[in-house]
Amino acid sequence: MQIEQIKEMAVSLLYPRRCPVCDRITTGGALIHEGCRKNIKIVRGSTCLKCGKPIKNEEAQYCSDCEKTRHYFDRGYSLFKYRSVSGSIYRFKYSGRQEYAAFYAEEMRRHLGDVIKRLGPDALIPVPMYRRKERIRGYNQAAVLAETMGKELGIPVDMQIIERCKNTVPMKILDEKGRKANLKKAFNIAQNEVKYNCIILIDDIYTTGATLDAVAKVFRDKGVKRIYFVTLAIGQVV
Repeated sequence: MQIEQIKEMAVSLLYPRRCPVCDRITTGGALIHEGCRKNIKIVRGSTCLKCGKPIKNEEAQYCSDCEKTRHYFDRGYSLFKYRSVSGSIYRFKYSGRQEYAAFYAEEMRRHLGDVIKRLGPDALIPVPMYRRKERIRGYNQAAVLAETMGKELGIPVDMQIIERCKNTVPMKILDEKGRKANLKKAFNIAQNEVKYNCIILIDDIYTTGATLDAVAKVFRDKGVKRIYFVTLAIGQVV
C-alpha cells in the first residue's frame, strides 16, 4: 500500500467524509449518497454561448446579460444549477468542507472533462482571495477546487501567477456600477511575464461575471490569447 493511500485512510478515520448534499457521513469511500445525487441539477440543454448560463429560448445564442455586456473571457462553462447546490457550496466555502472538492472534481471530469481537454489549457488558475480573508477562512475554495480538478484531469494548476491586491466588498450587495468600481485594480499579475496562451479560470459561482471579467482583463492585457472559465455553479435561468 502506498504512503498516500495510508495517509488518506488515516484522514478518513479521523475526519469521516461527508455527503456534499446532506452533509451526513458516507461509508465505503463513497463521495455522495446515491439517494442524494438526484437532488443535484447538472447544467444541460440550451446555454449561452458566452457565459454558459441556461436559456429558455432555444433559438437564442446569448443570454440577456451577455447581449449587452462586453466580456473579456472567451467562454465559460458551469457544472451545476446554483439553486440545487447552494447549501453544498455554502458549506464548502464557509464551513470547512474541503472534502466536497473530491466529488465536485469527479463530476467535472464526468460532465465537462472532454470540453475542458478540447480547450487545451496550459493551466487552471483559481480566482484568488485577498490574503487577509484567506488567512481568516483558512483556505481559498477556488484554489481547493482547482487543485483537485487539476489532479483529476491531469492539468497543471498555477496558484501564484495572480493575486487579489484589494479587499473588495461582497459583490451581491452592489449594483452593476458598484461592482465595476469595487473590482477596479483589484487584481495584479505577480510575474513580469505571462507565457500562457490558453488558461481556464476556476471559481465557485458565476452570477454577473464581474469578478471573472476583472481577472480575465488582467490576463488579456498581458497577452493571453484564449481565456475561459469553469465554475461549480451558475445563477438563474434567463
